[in-house]
Amino acid sequence: MTKTNLGLMAKTQLINRFLGKKVGADGTAAVLPVSRGVSRSNVPEAFCRFDRHPGYEKMLVPKAAADRLGIVNPFFKVHDGVAGATTRIDGREYINFSSYNYLGLSGHPAINKAAKDAIDRYGTSASASRLVAGERPIQRELEEALAELYDVEDCIVFVSGHATNVSTIGYLFGPKDLVIHDSLIHNSVLEGIKLAGSARRSFPHNDTVALDGILTEIRGQFERVLIVVEGHYSMDGDIPDLPALIDIKYRHKAFLMVDEAHALGVLGETGKGSHEHHGISGKDVDIWMGTLSKTVAGCGGYIAGERALVEHLKYAAPGFVYSVGMSPPLAAASLEALRIMQKEPERVARLRERSRYFLDQARQAGIDIGLSQGFAVIPAIIGSSLKAAKISNQLFERGINVQPIIYPAVEERAARLRFFLTSNHIDEQIEITVQLLAKFTTGRVIKEGC
Repeated sequence: MTKTNLGLMAKTQLINRFLGKKVGADGTAAVLPVSRGVSRSNVPEAFCRFDRHPGYEKMLVPKAAADRLGIVNPFFKVHDGVAGATTRIDGREYINFSSYNYLGLSGHPAINKAAKDAIDRYGTSASASRLVAGERPIQRELEEALAELYDVEDCIVFVSGHATNVSTIGYLFGPKDLVIHDSLIHNSVLEGIKLAGSARRSFPHNDTVALDGILTEIRGQFERVLIVVEGHYSMDGDIPDLPALIDIKYRHKAFLMVDEAHALGVLGETGKGSHEHHGISGKDVDIWMGTLSKTVAGCGGYIAGERALVEHLKYAAPGFVYSVGMSPPLAAASLEALRIMQKEPERVARLRERSRYFLDQARQAGIDIGLSQGFAVIPAIIGSSLKAAKISNQLFERGINVQPIIYPAVEERAARLRFFLTSNHIDEQIEITVQLLAKFTTGRVIKEGC
């Protein structure tokens, strides 16, 4: 028997034993007897059992390895209360770097009141799609506020951020079109391209020269072309050259879509996002996409742009037409959060200062922060999924909550801990975290005050 077959057998035995199955000499699970009166089928048993699904069996391999090494599962911890710079888990308070509550607005008294008032007036649910059940004023007020923020004609709000990208790209583009995206784009964009059936190309991360070269070569082969980037990359914490992308889209007669999920409230002097940060007109980007679950303390996603785009999606995009409308209290919460963000730009300034402080401390400590530019998202590149999970557990034991990002979410060599900063983090929390992170990743002991 070859070495490869022996390795495969060992892997199969490991999975089957983990599942509590009886294992034969060849490592395979024993086949359950067929009940009398039921004819046998030629369909393999694996095709009618979820515990034999290839994806599930693949997932069990690193889990079993972690169990053997005594690494506790770092995911799905139960939090009690509002998650921000701190959080409470099992009765203990932790310094928290696993929240998108960038400006500390989730849990804000005025936002809570706005949501409660909306419940009193509209109830907790829109109860049906807006095409069927009609509008609530609070839904349109939120869309108008977002359109004004981007200085574009209109906006449409979906109930899920992920579904916003899937439904928008999947509906607007088709087999004769091309969607070309940054190599580090979010999964929701990739799923939308699959739904569209469009040709797909990627270009190296933030490499506008490569993008221009690809479009110069193949643009003429397609009808519509969509370029998709993120305004602020959620895994790496860096930003694209938006003015250069706008120039490329005009020259190649393409559409440009910018995902602002982690840019709203983070970029720009007042948190308006990429267009404010780069000093460009909102109308120079064809499709602004964003989420409501991060800075603006709600849930869902939005598309902002010209009126023809928004009306088209409102009447035809499956993710809007066949989905329930935005919950009134969530719409009210996000609308009030937008108002507070714009009235209190000091929150954005404080977030920027906190993020820069963490970035500088991590660099001085010799921690690999990858591409981060210090805009709220700062990774610590570990290079091993198991090691990232182990360090996450070590930090958790010492009162710091930060999640590992492991394969296949990123390449194995790019496995990391991902730190999300908020405007409410303080120096002491950052210093303690960097000291311990340096100890566990580099072996260096950093003096007090870092």
